[in-house]
Amino acid sequence: MTFKPGDVITVDFPGVTGIKRRPVVVLSSKTYHALRPDIIVGLITTQTSNLGVTDYILQDWSSAGLRVASIFRSFIVTLPPSANLVLIGHLSERDWQGVCNCVKIALAGFD
Repeated sequence: MTFKPGDVITVDFPGVTGIKRRPVVVLSSKTYHALRPDIIVGLITTQTSNLGVTDYILQDWSSAGLRVASIFRSFIVTLPPSANLVLIGHLSERDWQGVCNCVKIALAGFD
């Protein structure tokens, strides 16, 4: 399956305490996917403590396929197709713009 930027998917996500099934947002482009088998994603979490300028509170989380209010966190990872990628929704335009702004702040030279 080909994913698009802004797609919300669930993945087997590597974390500090092991692998956990969790939602993420696709950040990599169609061009990237044409050349690479992996996918670049950013974390979606329900943890609202310690929010910073590289976190974005999703406004339209329900229409994106998420079950509870969620936050995009600029915790960016590249995952292989073996991470069991499953599409659950897509971010609204306003949420996608908020995510893009956070990624620009998080990564140097992307202004």
